[in-house]
Amino acid sequence: MAESDQNLRGFLASSRLLIIGLLVVLVVPALAFLIAAIGQSVSGESSEAQRVVLDSSNKCVTCHQRTTPGIVEQYSKSTMAAANVTCQNCHEVEAGYPGAKEHHGGYVLTVPTTAKCATCHQNEATQFNSSRHGLPAYIAMWGAEGLSEAHLALYQSIPEGSFNPDRMRNALFEIEGPAITKFACAGCHDIGAPAADGSVGQCQECHLRHEFSLEQARKPETCNHCHIGPDHPQYEIYIESYHGIAYLTGGEDWNWDAEPGTLTVQDFPAPTCATCHISGFGGAPTTHDVGDRLTWYLFAPQSARRPNWEENMTQMQAVCTECHSQSFVDEFYQDADALVEEINRRVALSDETIAPARDAGLLTEAPFDQPIDFVHFDLWHHWGRTAKFGAWMGGPDYVQWHGAYEILRDQAELEQIVTELLEKSGLSAAESE
Repeated sequence: MAESDQNLRGFLASSRLLIIGLLVVLVVPALAFLIAAIGQSVSGESSEAQRVVLDSSNKCVTCHQRTTPGIVEQYSKSTMAAANVTCQNCHEVEAGYPGAKEHHGGYVLTVPTTAKCATCHQNEATQFNSSRHGLPAYIAMWGAEGLSEAHLALYQSIPEGSFNPDRMRNALFEIEGPAITKFACAGCHDIGAPAADGSVGQCQECHLRHEFSLEQARKPETCNHCHIGPDHPQYEIYIESYHGIAYLTGGEDWNWDAEPGTLTVQDFPAPTCATCHISGFGGAPTTHDVGDRLTWYLFAPQSARRPNWEENMTQMQAVCTECHSQSFVDEFYQDADALVEEINRRVALSDETIAPARDAGLLTEAPFDQPIDFVHFDLWHHWGRTAKFGAWMGGPDYVQWHGAYEILRDQAELEQIVTELLEKSGLSAAESE
């Protein structure tokens, strides 16, 4: 009997092992198949959403899949494609439309103008036309010559339009010539170029074709295309700041695709360029006028308050106080205002320093044809502006070593140059007055 029980237990144990083995053989592949099927389903849905255009019978798509497949791939991932906006909606125009080119029996704009964008984005286009990114950017490079009366009126309605376009024009653009400036100045300042149809601006400078990604437009690297370098190093300053450090160390977890106008500190624990200047955030509404929240003309040789600067300050502080106390923000504004006034004083001193040489007729009227022109220009255009930007954006190195220190050095050089010019002419500073 004992032997029979032992045999029975052995049989049952063997049976359990066999059953377990069969379950492993049957269930594991089934689970693997199920997981694969779910993954394929999710992948298929994602692929279908991303490739909505690729499966279209649209004649533009079928042709450009062969000629420019990268563009079709980019557009297939866009919210425009998902909303059934077609290539024709943006590119196709009637015969005779300004700037149109004949294309396979129809007429197209190779680069859609702001007028085409405004068909759907009227508010954004209107705000952009009132901004520093509009005509002021273009006129700072080209000057106002050749602009229509309508464009001149639009320019003068913009806060930056108070700066005479021909006087403020960067003469280096003309001196360097088109072989250089096409790949230099124009690469940024054409953001405000007038088009043949009269509309102003190039939306694709910030909203890169053809994905028009929210994430891309919100990330500071996009602004880096232009806002970099010795005269406007905003990107470098941002990266140096605590805000930039937060972005670099945690930005991969931020909600880059959040619906416009709904952003909170849960989406963006620290700001990017867009958060402060464009995005709807806290109590500040979305805007495409990048000057809407600024209190100073920081780009100018000597900064003055912007029109409606108090209202602008309220808008910006509505962003700041999502993270900072009002007392902290008030103290920051007070200190940054004092920095601007001090840089203004130092730039005014540089003007006073060269005045005796100018009054004595020792400086030519032509720009950038004497060494003193470059030193005087650098003092305000590079170091003065950089110090101001650095203060307002939290970049101490740019306030000091790329700003105030360079101002001191250029001021000393200006004093030496003027002294030498006067001595060579047998004059002293007192005699030239």
